[in-house]
Amino acid sequence: MAEPRTVVITGASRGIGHATARRFLAEGWQVITCARADVPAECRRPPNWTHHVVCDLFDAASTEAFVRAVNAHLGEAPLHALVNNAGVSPKTPYKERLGVLNGSLDGWKQVFELNFFAPLRLARGFARALHKGQGAIVNITSIAGHYVHPFAGSAYSTSKAALSGLTREMAVEFAQLGVRVNAVAPGEIRTDMVSAEYEALIPRIPLDRMGTTDDVAATVFRLCTDDFAYVTGSEVFVTGGQHLY
Repeated sequence: MAEPRTVVITGASRGIGHATARRFLAEGWQVITCARADVPAECRRPPNWTHHVVCDLFDAASTEAFVRAVNAHLGEAPLHALVNNAGVSPKTPYKERLGVLNGSLDGWKQVFELNFFAPLRLARGFARALHKGQGAIVNITSIAGHYVHPFAGSAYSTSKAALSGLTREMAVEFAQLGVRVNAVAPGEIRTDMVSAEYEALIPRIPLDRMGTTDDVAATVFRLCTDDFAYVTGSEVFVTGGQHLY
């Protein structure tokens, strides 16, 4: 019997990351996760959820500590997938999204540290283990990285656009290691973080509904399987067709 595959998922305590962890568990994968908060106890009962690290990916030192902890946990075992899901879209003290003309530049730097540099640090840190597993990386980008979004804010949008560009560059370099790199760009996904104002965007979605976290998780999972063994450097829009407008 083949050994189970292993995935590392960031930002797994809620939302898309949590749904993604549940999907990989349902498919028999071993799951290693991190988040700023612990995972609810009832979610950790499956024995294949082997390791969870509470860490702050805003902080480079904390990110590096997470890499060391996971690599120590893996030992000489391979890693088959890395899902860079953790992200942030903060507001200013006046409840505005960080824009070009408002909010501190330090706030922008924090957004880029989590949304852009953390995926880069993790990809580098797990490159050896991913090479062993001939694995896959999936970066969670956003529709806001491609189109001006009414609620996302410029800092978030440009950080996700940068992550899209990084995905393409990573795909070329990691191909030398036998590792595929793709991205998933969600549109309006119904989570606890989505406010009532997002309902106004539904008329612009051809499928006439918000997406679910399971919609995103299913796409992420498939990109990590052999079904997509010849796909790298791509970005899949999980938007219900919203990106067509």
